[in-house]
Amino acid sequence: MTPAKTSDTNGNGTGTNGGTDAKGASVVVNAIAVLRTFTADEPLLGVTEIANRVGMHKSSVSRILATFEQENLVERDPETKRFRLGLGLIAVAGPLLAEMEERRVAYPVLRQLTEQTGETSALMLWNGDEAICVEQIASHHQIKHTTPLGARYRDAMSASVQVFLSTLPAERVRELLRSGTISFPGLDDAGLAAYEARLQDVGQRGWAGNYGESSMDEVGVAAPVHDHRGDVVAAVLIPAPRFRVSKEQFESLGDACVAAAAKVTTRLGGRPAT
Repeated sequence: MTPAKTSDTNGNGTGTNGGTDAKGASVVVNAIAVLRTFTADEPLLGVTEIANRVGMHKSSVSRILATFEQENLVERDPETKRFRLGLGLIAVAGPLLAEMEERRVAYPVLRQLTEQTGETSALMLWNGDEAICVEQIASHHQIKHTTPLGARYRDAMSASVQVFLSTLPAERVRELLRSGTISFPGLDDAGLAAYEARLQDVGQRGWAGNYGESSMDEVGVAAPVHDHRGDVVAAVLIPAPRFRVSKEQFESLGDACVAAAAKVTTRLGGRPAT
């Protein structure tokens, strides 16, 4: 192996002041962009599709995918020759998931919640501008609502997104909505004011609801999990098919979700916000 070169104070060589590091950083950024094109809705993608989405030449995308394929980070569908994420990513993410305290602590509570309600239960974390599913116990019903681990939510009406946004300053919420980072249809002043009032209700009631507002076939309730400082660090979510949940049952799911979130809070050594 050729020894790595170092940079001098004038920026010569390939150190932090040279051009090679910058080039290497751009390669990593491009590789990450390629991985992020795969979603739960579109798990299979071709080279041309990926290249168009990330704004790269097809040859560059092909080289990145070839490297990923060698490391089992992506795999090629034998029939369509398109790519999907590979099991090697689980090995990469496994240590993080295993050490994620909220996930470990919440697991038995989620199992109990699914047995109690008959519906799927999930644990959501906030990534600054999106809610991410990090754990899930699927419903035993044949028709159920589930989502892949790692799925991201940026819909303002999503119950888990409402929980996290309800903890943010109003200025930050408006910034996320107006920039389109969080999708929201009513961006006029009246719509924003109504949504802010909704978030205040979430904080006062202790749980957020989405009764067919993101998708007419689905409902969801979510409640916050707090740490020892009283800060919201996660949300317990119950998603379900709308046809199975009446308005009365919707309220009951909300109550069950609050109780489960309180159990996770207690197991974390936390306390509800005052």
